[in-house]
Amino acid sequence: MAPYNNVTSVENKTYHLLANAKAALVTSGTATLETALFGVPQVVCYKGNAISYQIAKRLIKIKFISLVNLIMDKEVVKELIQENLTVENLKKELDNLLNNEPRKEQIKDDYSRLKNLLQQGGNASASAAKIIISAIT
Repeated sequence: MAPYNNVTSVENKTYHLLANAKAALVTSGTATLETALFGVPQVVCYKGNAISYQIAKRLIKIKFISLVNLIMDKEVVKELIQENLTVENLKKELDNLLNNEPRKEQIKDDYSRLKNLLQQGGNASASAAKIIISAIT
């Protein structure tokens, strides 16, 4: 594999990076919600310990892992989890985010609805927490 001389590592500048990104590969957590609020199309990537994942999957019954999808109660962003997180799938999904205009427009529309949903009642944190709690109970 050839070295990539044009790759730069960026640390502690998440918001600056998101403000300039065209697409992102994001691990699940608050980063997915932050990425959505910046309007950046993303693929959620998560691979954990196989045993821990199987235990959690049986104990916690949720349809999605990313906050974006949980809050919207639908797949807004693609989730590549465990065995689905492969180089081939990452390439395919990233290419889709960068080059598929209808897909980018759909994500943009869904992100707009997400922002509106979070702004209802004036307290985004409380709204997000209520949606997530109702999804997992």
